[in-house]
Amino acid sequence: MRLHFRPLRWLVVVLELLPQTLLGAEPRRPNVLFIAIDDQNDWIGPLGGHPLAKTPHLDQLARRGTVFLNAHCQAPLCNPSRTSLLLGVRPTTTGIYGLAPWFRTLDGWRDRVALPQYFREHDYHTLTTGKIFHGGATNAVDRLKEFDLWGPDGGIGVRPGKKLIPTTPMGNHPLMDWGVFPHRDEDKGDHKIATWAIEQIRSAPTDRPFFLATGFFLPHVPCYATEPWFDLYPDDDTVLPRVKEDDRDDTPRFAWYLHWNLPEPRLRWVRDNRQWRNLTRSYLACTSFVDAQIGRLLKALDETGQADNTIVVVWGDHGWHLGEKGITGKNTLWERSTRVPLIFAGPGIAAGGRCGQPAELLDIYPTLIDLCGLPPRDDLEGVSLSPQLRDATAVRSRPAITSHNQGNHAVRSVRWRFIRYADGTEELYDHQTDPDEWTNLANDGEYQQVLAEHRRWLPRVDVPPVPGSAHRVLTYSPETDEAVWEGTVVRRGDTIPE
Repeated sequence: MRLHFRPLRWLVVVLELLPQTLLGAEPRRPNVLFIAIDDQNDWIGPLGGHPLAKTPHLDQLARRGTVFLNAHCQAPLCNPSRTSLLLGVRPTTTGIYGLAPWFRTLDGWRDRVALPQYFREHDYHTLTTGKIFHGGATNAVDRLKEFDLWGPDGGIGVRPGKKLIPTTPMGNHPLMDWGVFPHRDEDKGDHKIATWAIEQIRSAPTDRPFFLATGFFLPHVPCYATEPWFDLYPDDDTVLPRVKEDDRDDTPRFAWYLHWNLPEPRLRWVRDNRQWRNLTRSYLACTSFVDAQIGRLLKALDETGQADNTIVVVWGDHGWHLGEKGITGKNTLWERSTRVPLIFAGPGIAAGGRCGQPAELLDIYPTLIDLCGLPPRDDLEGVSLSPQLRDATAVRSRPAITSHNQGNHAVRSVRWRFIRYADGTEELYDHQTDPDEWTNLANDGEYQQVLAEHRRWLPRVDVPPVPGSAHRVLTYSPETDEAVWEGTVVRRGDTIPE
């Protein structure tokens, strides 16, 4: 048989095998797997917030990439935190401090290009499932303005008892519940959204990068888990966090207004009702369950050969107290409420990085732009973390700032946490010697220079709440020393329910 040499065909084959960069073509941009965890504090392995926390998949991701050990939210509440991250501006700039409104209802922000929209503008296929925004777009037309494709909403999933009952079988309010009851992992909302996200990873087109946002509900209350996840944690008091009985004695009274009258029970209630251990185990069990769902996503990336060309970022929208400072819940400016997971892995990111520099969720938007080679924006208030992702020891020039309602701010530097409240009272904690924030140093004259250094970082733009804002402290008058909270005048010295 005689072979025929076809020069043109061989030329085509050779050109196809040449690297795109040698031909002058722009290489394909990396995918983005954008993972949010609701109410996740620092009780994960890479952050060491709880000695018993079991999160092997987050541990592995941190080893593959860089974990920020000192990352903080911009607001200790879902809607303002997520709005800040996704729009790239602070709550003190938008005036969104509460669970409402949806930013698209506001004249100044309705046309703002959010993070996923910016990626779509640059030819990314954008997909979402679970909780990424807090509420917001509900109809099909509005949803398609935010993402190309929407998956299941996720959420609580199966729950015990009947709907709309005053208490659950555990004896708690249905929205503030925890524990174990007979059900399957597959029936949980977070399992369902992970399954959908895996299907999208497996069917992703090869000619276009994707931006896949997956928002897990747990360990947000009601936090239910199946028996195997509870079995990871001992049913004894070793699961409980360290608390100091008089912890709030040296804190300003105004600090209590921020989380007064929340639906979450106080430490006294869970103790009196013998639920503190149950709540803590539930939170840890749900944390491990979500870690397993993240592991399923990472496995899908590996199996499809996309791990090496995918930026993975995992973040939590704010922390959660499990008894520290005498409360269970959020809405505070202390470490347990503001410190959050923030892990990056993928191309261009150093493996095994552990960065102690302060970082903000606000920085995710410019960082992803940087990592994916998109045109920079000059209207973002965060800064790229790329220097720290290349070298975890790289110094960052500014602290992390968390705000909760107008006038209340925390400034977190490498060593210190400084808090200023709307009435002018302050707190200062030295994390080098007091990681639990048990000793307020603000009234110690020895630290005036430290206080002055941190005061200069207080937001210069600090707008009042937008109309329709579902927030807690409405106003504060220094002349009368009164706060008006949801229509109720609260004066210094008033008895605040525990």
